Amino acid sequence: MKPALPLDKLTLDKFDLDLLERLQKNCQTPLRELAEAVHLSTATVQRRIQRLKETGYIQANVAVLDPDRLGQVITLLVEVHVEKTHTTELEQLKSSFSGPEIQQCYYVTGDADFMLVILVPNMTAFQEICDRLFHNNPNVKWFRTIVVLDRVKATLDVV
Repeated sequence: MKPALPLDKLTLDKFDLDLLERLQKNCQTPLRELAEAVHLSTATVQRRIQRLKETGYIQANVAVLDPDRLGQVITLLVEVHVEKTHTTELEQLKSSFSGPEIQQCYYVTGDADFMLVILVPNMTAFQEICDRLFHNNPNVKWFRTIVVLDRVKATLDVV
């Protein structure tokens, strides 16, 4: 019997990739259904999923929520330009842009330094976020906001 691969040396095969694709569509699919779909035993599928979790390929099982039904009807893309991106300042910005009001935050190349995705119930809520995160932050040079008119595609799919 071969020794188990170190966690950082896991090689994904077609079964793993097929499982990952199916799980990212619906992580609550019963093991029996997954096993039938990928032509493996239920026990094998269970072991593979556990290994994928342990090695970090599966980071979390989440529910994808409808922001409109939850009253978060405005989606904004915010491009943030900063004064300094030295290590200390950069870590402070990353921390301040990691709050619950920020759905996604990316440290990017190009003209902007950060791109944020923010969902809010109204523009008053967005104004409060702007005051706290941008206007009152001496390291924010300027920011530009784009209001999303329609969510054409929003997915968490990777494979």
